[in-house]
Amino acid sequence: MIVLSVVAALCAALGNAAASVLQRRAAAADLADTAAGLPGRRFGLVRRPAWRWGAGLLVVSGAAQALALATGPLAVVQPVMTTELLFTLVLAAAVFRRPPGPATWAAFLGMALGLAAFLLLAAPSGGTETVPPGRWPISAVPALAVSVALVAVGRRLRGSARAAVLGTVTAIGFAFTAALIKDTLGHASGGPGNVLTSWQVYTAGVSGLGSFLMLQATLRAGSLAASQPALTLGDSLLSVILGISLFDERIGLGWRVLPEAAALGLIAYACVRLSRSPLVSGKAEQRW
Repeated sequence: MIVLSVVAALCAALGNAAASVLQRRAAAADLADTAAGLPGRRFGLVRRPAWRWGAGLLVVSGAAQALALATGPLAVVQPVMTTELLFTLVLAAAVFRRPPGPATWAAFLGMALGLAAFLLLAAPSGGTETVPPGRWPISAVPALAVSVALVAVGRRLRGSARAAVLGTVTAIGFAFTAALIKDTLGHASGGPGNVLTSWQVYTAGVSGLGSFLMLQATLRAGSLAASQPALTLGDSLLSVILGISLFDERIGLGWRVLPEAAALGLIAYACVRLSRSPLVSGKAEQRW
């Protein structure tokens, strides 16, 4: 089942990356038409096939992530989802005809190696399908308090610092949304009625919407290079913690702690490098 979960998570990451690139291409074409003085059309982006394909892929990737969460540990699925950055790089290079430079390829390989090393060393396993009663408040209340505090701090900051702080809040939201979805899917064995009467499914919807809105604020606050490491590592690390604390998942510790930290450090460095690439940040389409 772990293999199925990893494959599904990779498919979800690929779908997210493809959707991002396609919708960015549609937006670039729309801006080009406007700059050329062509008459605008109502719902112009929606009318473009690339944008519609991107929206459809988001639905497919959501289903793939749900399958991954239903069949594997949270501590595996969310870290694997970070490969969205890698897929975005490759797809954007093909669509916008801008081959990555040597430094970008080095960052690509560094992130891939770091992720593989972390998963092999941590070796997440075990876990329950649902969260035992009483555990959600123990994790959710402190996380909510930290999120509120970070938002308050972020309002006093500007630029990259604000983007990094808000990116951390967004990561917390996405990690809890994934955990709520996994808990919801665990209740599906009791039938659709059991899912619809559970509070998790509705809380997941609210958490997901709130995280999406926070992501928009994060992206407006500063550069992707400032926010992406917080988003990527924050989501992955908190998901590992939630997998252990909520679902009784297990990871390798002991002598593996230092190599795991080194792998995470490599992922963080590669995230910064990749986020600065025009192919990932969205600047490539401005010359398309």
